[in-house]
Amino acid sequence: MTVIGVGIDVCDIERFGVSLDRTPGLRGRLFTPDEAGRPLASLAARFAAKEALAKALGAPVGMAWHDAEVVSESSGRPRFEVHGTVAARAAELGVAHVHLSLSHDAGIASAMVVLES
Repeated sequence: MTVIGVGIDVCDIERFGVSLDRTPGLRGRLFTPDEAGRPLASLAARFAAKEALAKALGAPVGMAWHDAEVVSESSGRPRFEVHGTVAARAAELGVAHVHLSLSHDAGIASAMVVLES
């Protein structure tokens, strides 16, 4: 396996919450219905994950937020389910594996993504 891309992002949880409150439609634009009901810290981490994934994919124009959904395995481990624009870009790059790590502490949410062939 070869590393194709790496992305990392951080998100200030409080500031992200203010943005969600100030722009009511933002939650629906960024998150799938299954993601949208999660607590604020979890939403901030998922936003950071989507940003990190976009960076790892080379930040292509036209990616749809809903085409990358962060889901939790029964163990609690996060992973991406990708569709549409995100799946197309991943296929174009030859991505076979997407590794995701999320964290939130001290008011900051963070995510790291590693793409492998």
